[in-house]
Amino acid sequence: MAACGAEMHINPEMEVLWSEVKPSHSNMSTPPHPQPPAKGASHGAGDFSYVGIDAILEQMRRKAMKQGFELNIMIVGQSGLGKSTLMNTLFKSKVSRKSVVSTPEERIPKTIEIKSISHDIEEKGVRMKLTVIDTPGFGDHINNENCWQPIMKFINDQYEQYLQEEININRKKRIPDSRVHCCMYFIPPTGHCLRPLDVEFMSRLSKVVNIVPVIAKADTLTLEERDFFKQTIREALRANGIDVYPQEEFDEDADDRMINDKIREMIPFAVVGSDQEYQVNGKRLLGRKTKWGTIEVENIAHCEFAYLRDLLIRTHMQNIKDITSSIHYEVYRVRRLNETNAQPNGQPPNTLANPQQANGVAAQHQVLTHEM
Repeated sequence: MAACGAEMHINPEMEVLWSEVKPSHSNMSTPPHPQPPAKGASHGAGDFSYVGIDAILEQMRRKAMKQGFELNIMIVGQSGLGKSTLMNTLFKSKVSRKSVVSTPEERIPKTIEIKSISHDIEEKGVRMKLTVIDTPGFGDHINNENCWQPIMKFINDQYEQYLQEEININRKKRIPDSRVHCCMYFIPPTGHCLRPLDVEFMSRLSKVVNIVPVIAKADTLTLEERDFFKQTIREALRANGIDVYPQEEFDEDADDRMINDKIREMIPFAVVGSDQEYQVNGKRLLGRKTKWGTIEVENIAHCEFAYLRDLLIRTHMQNIKDITSSIHYEVYRVRRLNETNAQPNGQPPNTLANPQQANGVAAQHQVLTHEM
């Protein structure tokens, strides 16, 4: 290398090469960015740092679109609260049928009946099998003691059915999911406080299913009455240790907690349902028409139906299903398998929801353990 102060001679060919790679003073602070690949060129040819991990999202989307989705919603509440109407309003179709009775004796069932209706819904190429589980007869009797038991049994029966399919040696490639993902509990718009029946039901069922409480026919309350009633219900839930959806303990991170805190502040949702359309300011809207005007179902200034719809369908549907699978069903599964192992000769206890399907659980449990 030449000494300091000596003149350095550069070959003309090297001078051209040096001018191509030597940075100028004008762009020293902003290094040049790599140019994107030309339109139509593959990532591999234009960017050697690209691996393609992000393509998994498109693969998952195609698979989900091919398989479709399942959602099972249970609606619980006494007669006359508009349960069927609200479900039809949520999905903008006749997904829940109103009970048709002909005589006063048939108007109130002697026992709680559980009826399931399934529908295939498609929107923009996305297919979903929606199952609505109705519970006519709940809360309609003079003595409603233990009226939650048939509902609890039904929920556990679905867990048991899924468990038996899961531990089967020759199990299906895709197990049909009949587990109850969400239970909408309809509270009468009394404007005072929760009834003992409401507290008893939500206290027991919140441990096995995601409960979303709603104030039915909220248009019968003034705004002041509605706010007072909502606050009273939230205090009663906290006082009785009732953890409704979204449960605070299942928040995954700070972002989830911030979003879910806003939802928890609105619970219970004061809703109005209607499948009738009316002309309002030149637009056709779902609503309830009165002498004083039209109550618009999807107007957040009139009721909180839009918030409920967003929670159940647009923002938290997958989370509701995930909590059902990873929390509620998992608790049931662990308890059942522990009960099976605790029995002599591997025989399940007599309290099973479906004793006929329980034979061989102990032997099949070993297979499940190896698979896990």
